[in-house]
Amino acid sequence: MTLTSLHIAYIIITILILVVLLFKKEIVIPCIAGTLIIGFIYSGSIIKSIQVLNNALVNSFIELLSIIIVIALVVSMSKAMTHLGADEVMMHPVRKIIKNNKTAFWIIGFTMLIVSWLIWPSPAVALIGALLLPVAGEVGLPVIWAAVAMNIFGHGIGLSSDFVIQGAPSITAKAAGISVNEAIRASIPLWITMSVVTAGVAFFMMLRDLKLNKAATADEKKEFAAREIEKPKLARFVAVLMPACFIGDIVVMIIFKINGGDATALVAGTAIILNCVITILDKGIGEALEAVTDHIKEGFKFSMKIFAPVVVIAAFFFIGSESFAQKVLGPDATGLLNDIGLFISAHIPLSKFSIVLTETAVGVITGLDGSGFSGLPLAGSIAQTFAASGSINVAPLAELGQIITVWVGGGTIIPWGVIPVAAICGVDAKDLARKNLIPVLCGFAATIVVALFLV
Repeated sequence: MTLTSLHIAYIIITILILVVLLFKKEIVIPCIAGTLIIGFIYSGSIIKSIQVLNNALVNSFIELLSIIIVIALVVSMSKAMTHLGADEVMMHPVRKIIKNNKTAFWIIGFTMLIVSWLIWPSPAVALIGALLLPVAGEVGLPVIWAAVAMNIFGHGIGLSSDFVIQGAPSITAKAAGISVNEAIRASIPLWITMSVVTAGVAFFMMLRDLKLNKAATADEKKEFAAREIEKPKLARFVAVLMPACFIGDIVVMIIFKINGGDATALVAGTAIILNCVITILDKGIGEALEAVTDHIKEGFKFSMKIFAPVVVIAAFFFIGSESFAQKVLGPDATGLLNDIGLFISAHIPLSKFSIVLTETAVGVITGLDGSGFSGLPLAGSIAQTFAASGSINVAPLAELGQIITVWVGGGTIIPWGVIPVAAICGVDAKDLARKNLIPVLCGFAATIVVALFLV
């Protein structure tokens, strides 16, 4: 495996983009330039490179469209609930469980974990955000830390294990030549280490942040608490109706084994129906004709405001995956990220330490496309390759690659991977990724140490 000028250009551009991110600057222009450069190097034509840029943006939008729509519809539903005051009523019974911002962090996190195991994180984000985010604000948990809890427990702890649906371990195990059960058993000590360290560090960072920003926390608490309800009986009914509908969604998903995109579609469809029902009950059919339209406009305005730059950013990084590259560059295009990962694995001197670090590096690199799953076949196949070349235990090595890939790309530490949570919580994706960075890196370090004893 050799790297071409296309691979080298992709590496250099990616590094430059990461440097720009470190300086807390927007990366839309570097990503546009990067996509043009990749298109020109691949095709040798300026005209073709411009077409590649457009096609990359179109296909990036298509890839993200389902997330854009579900967030828009959930936000539009929340507008209807907020106008009625049903979200305020929903807080009352949950207050008995969530007594302060510390318990809010853990309850949001573990609820997100359980729902993510059942239906995957994307639909879980919409459900948990609608149900628990207002409560978190009521007890003084800053929205950014609610987002951290949802992101770490859902897209990190939940998706990297995937014990119920078993999508991630199935892909990794198949590529590594082992059974799914063997993969899951091997992942448990690594998964526990990653989960405990990351969640623990995030929690203590939150405590420190709360001490340093007491005034801001108090203001945020007041923002949620100061509400007046004009129709309390109707608000109480809707406060029961909304969670009952979403819980019904979960039951249907479990019974009929609906997950992933289909589960997200069920949540989105439920949200828009609830938007209509709540608004009609609140305003009557006459006024609802206008009000529902306004709510949907607000929802899509919010969603598109969040996703507009993400479509451009993701267009560049999606080119790193083979299926996307073939749509944009041409049918003969290869997966740049996979090629780079294979090159690294083929040129690193073999030792237990170097093998573990290589598997980690490959996981990070392939996770940069923001999918979380596209790098799993490579993680498994590289683990199998290393195991064949020496006394290496393939299962824990493959699962290390799985955990790293999903935590990066699933995602928790790249802005284009945390968009669903950031959008639902109304925080900046870059801020969320930065909050996650130190806890996740600490988790990586601890997990790598444990992996050295297992492989």
